[in-house]
Amino acid sequence: MGYNQANITITTDRLILRLFQKADAEVVAKLCNNYNIYKSTLSLPYPYKVEDALTWIEYHYDNFIEDRSYEFAVTDKKTNEIYGGIALSSNKQFNQGELAYFIGEPYWGKGYATEAAQAMVQFAFEEKKLHKVFARYFATNPASGKVMEKIGMVREGVLKEHIVKDGKYEDLVHYGIINSLQHN
Repeated sequence: MGYNQANITITTDRLILRLFQKADAEVVAKLCNNYNIYKSTLSLPYPYKVEDALTWIEYHYDNFIEDRSYEFAVTDKKTNEIYGGIALSSNKQFNQGELAYFIGEPYWGKGYATEAAQAMVQFAFEEKKLHKVFARYFATNPASGKVMEKIGMVREGVLKEHIVKDGKYEDLVHYGIINSLQHN
């Protein structure tokens, strides 16, 4: 992983993670206006409109600068095509962050989520010096859990019927990883 502080990018073998721009809103709306993504996310609206993307993107730079959260477009290193998004919250009180991501359905199964998530965990530990990164997924979306396992996260438990999605209770599976670079 290569983090470039000057232009706020993280580079991996195949990807560049960068801040979303307003110009990305149409692509974001196209990727997110998909029931298969909506049903596996906690707070994504559906249908998803360009206005939703613009509202979401509007605060990314300030969030980043103020260490509230780090939201990046997952893009192809060669073509700049946007595959999805990845975010890491920053909880200073507990020195931890929550990882969340989505990949547009046309790009599923190619390892982009895993590659981006690995880079974000590295960023969290090496650059932001967080002690822990955690992530949660709906039990109905095991593919997300596979990403978490591949990047070294450990299953910590299941929050039974923890949230309601479309009038139905959903279990949240909780994963976490501790920064092995830090010594307590």
